[in-house]
Amino acid sequence: MSLLRTYQLDLMLYMSGICGVLTFMTLLTDALTRRRKSILALMELSAMLLLLFDRASYLYRGGTGELSYLMVRLSNGLVFFLSIFIPHLVTLYLEDLYRNEGGLTSAPRTLKACELLFYAGTVLIVVSQFTGLYYSFDQQNVYHRSAGFPLSYTVPVLIVAMQELTLLHHRTRLNGGLVRSLMLSLAMPTLVSVVQIYCYGVSLTSVTMVFVVIVFYIYALKDLSKAVQEARHNELETLRESERREAAMFEQTAEALANAIDAKDRYTHGHSTRVAALSRRIAEEAGFSAHDCDQIYFAALLHDVGKIGVPDEIINKEGRLTDAEFEQIKRHPLLGYQILSSIRQSPALSVGAHYHHERYDGKGYPDGLRGEEIPETARIIAVADAYDAMNSTRSYRGQLSPEKTRRELLEGRGKQFDPKYADILLRLLDERKV
Repeated sequence: MSLLRTYQLDLMLYMSGICGVLTFMTLLTDALTRRRKSILALMELSAMLLLLFDRASYLYRGGTGELSYLMVRLSNGLVFFLSIFIPHLVTLYLEDLYRNEGGLTSAPRTLKACELLFYAGTVLIVVSQFTGLYYSFDQQNVYHRSAGFPLSYTVPVLIVAMQELTLLHHRTRLNGGLVRSLMLSLAMPTLVSVVQIYCYGVSLTSVTMVFVVIVFYIYALKDLSKAVQEARHNELETLRESERREAAMFEQTAEALANAIDAKDRYTHGHSTRVAALSRRIAEEAGFSAHDCDQIYFAALLHDVGKIGVPDEIINKEGRLTDAEFEQIKRHPLLGYQILSSIRQSPALSVGAHYHHERYDGKGYPDGLRGEEIPETARIIAVADAYDAMNSTRSYRGQLSPEKTRRELLEGRGKQFDPKYADILLRLLDERKV
């Protein structure tokens, strides 16, 4: 205790500086509500003034000048007032906490009682200045406790006791960890006040109140951080949900368009969907990422979109096409490219439509690309498209047998098809996975 007496003035100055910084930081915090920011800033400012005035009361006691006479009386009066004003601010903070986080429509009665105690305590302090109820000064301008001094601790202790009862009674309305921490921090000044009565000349209560203010600031920051995290989580969830809805809408639109394309040909119902599913399976076996597999799926789903511009009588013609009719069929990759290239957010969609009739040996159309000049997506779709065509009944021929289909794929390796993807499809066929 003697060590504290020696260094308490320096400690008060240091801690008042901390309170001043906290006040400034609180005022700069835009995320707090206006009321809560005001309460916290006043709490920190009051703690700073409490320490400064308490320190001044020690520095000027015993002085004989007019300034010393004024400062000793002013400082001691404000110390007593701030000692009940800070608990009053805690009351206001708790009221705000229960109205917002606690869900109460009005402040608990116990907190209303705390407000009445504050006003009563303020009146007693004013009375004391004229009657010496709490303290007096001798001719040497030295402070002395009066008989009514213990009464000065009664009001703040009662306020804290009512706050503790409030936290205990409504504990389920707030976070359990927060309630326990607030009850412990509020109990500290009360316990120290008892010690203060017997430790004359040491400002234990003032120093302890600063710790309470710091605890409230820390928990305000913690709540703020939690609120920011929750807001960020909600924002991300909203964004993800929006992306899921957009993806679902895009998939449904693409499937509807693919079905509309297939409906032009009575022999190819479900062709685009089957080619898309098989293309994705080949891409997965080849080690493509999930995102790339999705891109390949949608490109394959819309690979025949250009057939919209081909007359129905040509698409549904029985038997072989004439050269002129085949030239019109050969236009559908370019038409598909023109349609899908307008979707700038998914440029990969147009690749399948544009190049799925290119051949690995360079004898395909529309551009006569060969080998790896052909985009990889189109090489995958070409294999899947040819397999589904061979495995389906067409206007010009019947469905091929599994043996004939397998033989066509083998013969087409390195000619019509990329050997890599033809081999993957052949393996899937051998393993009966398609």
